[in-house]
Amino acid sequence: MASVMADVKLAPPFQDRAVLQRDKPCPVWGSADPGEAIQVTFKGQTKQTTADKDGKWRIQLDPLSVSAEPAEMVASGKNRIVLHDIVVGEVWFCSGQSNMAYLVSRAKNATEEIASGNYPLIREFKVERDVAEAPVEDAKGKWQMATPQTVGEFTAVGYYFARDIFQELSVPVGLINASWGGAYIESWLTPAGLEKDEAGRGAAKRWQGILAKEQPSSEGAPKALSVKLKKEVAGGMFNHMVYPFRQYALRGILWYQGEANTPRARSYQGLFHSLITRWRESFGQGDLPFYWVQLPNFKNSGPDNTERAVLREGQHSALVLPATGQAVTIDIGEAADNHPKNKQDVGKRLALLALTNVYGLKKPYSGPQATRVERDGARMRVFFSHAEGGLMAKSQPLTDFQIAGQDGKFQPATAVIDGETLVVEASNVPEPVVVRYAWRNAPEASLFNQAGLPAAPFRTDKL
Repeated sequence: MASVMADVKLAPPFQDRAVLQRDKPCPVWGSADPGEAIQVTFKGQTKQTTADKDGKWRIQLDPLSVSAEPAEMVASGKNRIVLHDIVVGEVWFCSGQSNMAYLVSRAKNATEEIASGNYPLIREFKVERDVAEAPVEDAKGKWQMATPQTVGEFTAVGYYFARDIFQELSVPVGLINASWGGAYIESWLTPAGLEKDEAGRGAAKRWQGILAKEQPSSEGAPKALSVKLKKEVAGGMFNHMVYPFRQYALRGILWYQGEANTPRARSYQGLFHSLITRWRESFGQGDLPFYWVQLPNFKNSGPDNTERAVLREGQHSALVLPATGQAVTIDIGEAADNHPKNKQDVGKRLALLALTNVYGLKKPYSGPQATRVERDGARMRVFFSHAEGGLMAKSQPLTDFQIAGQDGKFQPATAVIDGETLVVEASNVPEPVVVRYAWRNAPEASLFNQAGLPAAPFRTDKL
């Protein structure tokens, strides 16, 4: 019987209007017949290889210079593929749940933002949503240029981040948007994390328990997964929505997730550390900058509950990992809405992290972060980083401070700014040991630095 001939194919991100990462080796890969000779030409470079026994092939372009001029990429074997309008600039991978998936068309000032959203060098590849039990190579989606006709469907956080980067650097910016509302962090873990990390093994075990309960083996063939269940598949979203892009040259990763995990917030720290570490392993590009949005103020089951505070602490703890950054948004949420409309400031704060730490611009990029505390009689003095020029109160008096003694009973406290430090006390706590700030689901943020960036919530017993 005659063998079936397979055309040369390019991996999902290689399509018309793609953005390639500048100044880094740039892999291009795909599939063909086993043993087929493949040639890829782009920007004066021609690279050749041969498909392996499984029909997979990969070449690597030498680092590319930034270019806003549309260019063609040609891949050929038994057939020939020509991609049009390829530019070279900065590429960021955007992932998470609903607040990353949140569209420009739903965000603040949508009508005006869409009308002015004519940035054809800002482009988004929106990954089609699905899960897989094991890693897959294929994914669906296409590159779109930001125009008034298309930008309304872009990730709002990603778009406003990209717009700030573009306006500062004047280079093309590509966004790969792999996000899904309601997604649990467990669904984004890698196979290695699920197998090797304690938090990952717990996530895998939890998923198996859910599956056994929802689909008992005694019922015969397993039922198709419901959309509820799909969002809980341990590793499922990574396998289908991230893994196919693991070889794509990137500048960094943006992450906005955590809302779904609030009911079991204490497990988030281990899961988040695993995700960052194992994603970097999978992408194979060293310590890719990984920047996330710390969850904003939201009442959840009540404004005095603390599940979100615990989850925010789990997010904050990942700052010990190299090349990480956190956009604090405790001041721009909406207590009654899990999806605050102000995505412009979220994107801007993420962009400040990148502009300073990746692109070398000297900009304030973080609000005050508590670093240590000293007791002075009945008072506690809290010291901060990122408080150059002194702390600032957005409202007087400063709100949402608490203090406790050895009994662990927290009492409302007064806080007074003293330069780059804060003095906190409560008359009914004569021997204080711990200070907390904004330690509830929906606090009223009041502490900022001179750059107008909010202080991250903290408790001093965890510094």
